[in-house]
Amino acid sequence: MAVILSIETSTSACSVALHERNKLIADHEEHVPQSAAARLTPMIDDLFRTTGLDKSDLKAVAVSAGPGSYTGLRIGIATAKGICYALDIPLITLDSLHVLAGAVEPRPEGSLLCPMIDARRMEVYTTLLTSSMTVIEGSHAHIVEKNSFSAHLERGPVMFFGTGAGKCRTVIRHPNAVFAAGYYPRAKAMIAQAFRKFETGDFADVRHFEPAYLKEFVAKTKKA
Repeated sequence: MAVILSIETSTSACSVALHERNKLIADHEEHVPQSAAARLTPMIDDLFRTTGLDKSDLKAVAVSAGPGSYTGLRIGIATAKGICYALDIPLITLDSLHVLAGAVEPRPEGSLLCPMIDARRMEVYTTLLTSSMTVIEGSHAHIVEKNSFSAHLERGPVMFFGTGAGKCRTVIRHPNAVFAAGYYPRAKAMIAQAFRKFETGDFADVRHFEPAYLKEFVAKTKKA
């Protein structure tokens, strides 16, 4: 029984899921900003309580590893590492933007996927993927302006979605730009990607792995 726990905390949504191979066993989501610190561990405990599974049944923990919220990523990854240490099981890390793209079902054939996570102002974290999840452009921070992605848009439709896509709608006006609402990174969308890495033994170093922030963290100071 290859049960994997998935944890997703890269945006304001916090979610967890249990799955075996490519089958979802149970999941739980909460959409309360900055709730991961207080709610993540209880949510995980609730999953095991409601399913009747024991943490000893786990074979791995998968976690959304960034980019995204600095605080959310730290909490999610620290929790995942703690479980892996305690149970001596492997850690699977997934790009948060790929997790976001995995939430799109069905994926439109012939269109490129452009998941976007808000990075404040007119900046987003983004990547470009085919409908089969082949990477066209790697994950990066991007300042959106009217010519953003124009070369790709000239070739065909590009689907923009995620927490950063809404603010780009009035800037990217190309007729091949398609904007879709309602998508966000979620733990139950990690199933296929996590199990693929589990089967191939593609594990992260539990001791040394750090979140993929893509941008340096700048702490805000209070005004005197």
